[in-house]
Amino acid sequence: MKRLVIRLAVYLLILVVFVGGLELYGFNRHQKDFYLNVRHEPVPSLQGVKVPQFDPNKPTVAVVMADSSIPTEDFDFLIPYTLFSMTDAYNVYAVAPEKNIKSLSGGLDVIPHYSYKELDYLLNKSPDIIVVPYMKMTDEKKYKPTREWIQKHSNSKTTTFLSICGGSENLADAGLLKGKSATSHWQALPLLIKKYTETQWKEDVRFVHDGNTLTTAGQSAGIDGVLHLISQKLGEPVAAKIAKEINYPTYHFVQNPKVEPFKMNLEFTTYLLNLGFNWDKNQNGVLLYKDMDEIALSSIFDSYGDTGTTQILTVSSSDAPINTKHHLNILARHQIANAPKLDKMIIPGGDAKSLAGKDIKLWDEKGNAKETLLIHSDSPNRYLFEAPLEDLAKQEDLLTAKHAIKRFEYRAHGIHLEGNPYPLKTYGHLLLTVLLSLLVAFCIDRRFIMKKPIFNSNK
Repeated sequence: MKRLVIRLAVYLLILVVFVGGLELYGFNRHQKDFYLNVRHEPVPSLQGVKVPQFDPNKPTVAVVMADSSIPTEDFDFLIPYTLFSMTDAYNVYAVAPEKNIKSLSGGLDVIPHYSYKELDYLLNKSPDIIVVPYMKMTDEKKYKPTREWIQKHSNSKTTTFLSICGGSENLADAGLLKGKSATSHWQALPLLIKKYTETQWKEDVRFVHDGNTLTTAGQSAGIDGVLHLISQKLGEPVAAKIAKEINYPTYHFVQNPKVEPFKMNLEFTTYLLNLGFNWDKNQNGVLLYKDMDEIALSSIFDSYGDTGTTQILTVSSSDAPINTKHHLNILARHQIANAPKLDKMIIPGGDAKSLAGKDIKLWDEKGNAKETLLIHSDSPNRYLFEAPLEDLAKQEDLLTAKHAIKRFEYRAHGIHLEGNPYPLKTYGHLLLTVLLSLLVAFCIDRRFIMKKPIFNSNK
């Protein structure tokens, strides 16, 4: 009996070491590839960087970015930046501790318009709206200036703080949610409930507006929160007009944010397994070009990038900064002439053919990808996140795409998925790992346990 217990313990230990070790390695690799993907490439000349003209008669929206070593979540940043800019009623600026290049999750590089100090000097007061995306706080020294700037303006009676998705943790960390109600991404809420006990966390709403703070749930709920605030500040017709312009399918949540909470299920398990056992990630490029739509760009990074299956690489025709549709300055890490071999080049935007015609032609001549996909061009009147999520299902599988949809907290019915039902590559690698661990355990068993007496025969 004792021998059997020892043998079972060895088999279980080896299985845990192999499977758990690879899962931990894959999780850390994904953090590096997506949430900690900072620029290491040389920085070219930044001539041509433009800052939107300041209009003293307009209120100002400051969209926060952290230190260069702390990527800001791309959706959390790009969506509110774009939606507020679309109103043409605000000065909208990307702000950071300093003006050197900052990275968004997945590897998109942005040049801030102003440093915190510069914006404070320009306004001589607090911004009217401060947008707080999710920013990791693992490096206390480097995150400290961002926390202090948020806290500096927290006592302003005229400033509204808007957090998107996991950005509610950044607000809670700065002390702005004590004694208040708030929400966050459904995957983050269990930890936030335990960590910030002085906040009443709500799981069944898309956003919570409590005093001078407005917190939103996961990704697409951030659109609801921004439109709600626009409705409050500028009137409901303005919010409805913007929702129509972006073909937003669930505007009714802006009036009533109540929803049924999401729960962990098989799709989330598949996501975790993809992190550890999808060993051959797709290398997808995204073409950056002048006047491109920022929401279309965001739809690529978050749809593919945070799945454990795909690495996104930014590519442009030159190394010069690119000015987007709403005057954000972005920078590619690769140029068409020297871009690595890609599995797929994705060209986002419903008007990409007209705006990026020369760049597309140059890519067709000199680029190197198995497939080139103008992902929005054939359906410019759809909500921009739907086509990438459908393509993800074809590229990978249904379970991976279903988790991506759920991660977005997308609650419409406009996505039609086709593809393999399961991530066969991931499950195959998991099975291979299990078999290998059992083989190693068997060898240890034969060599050190089965041939070794358990009891001393002299006693």
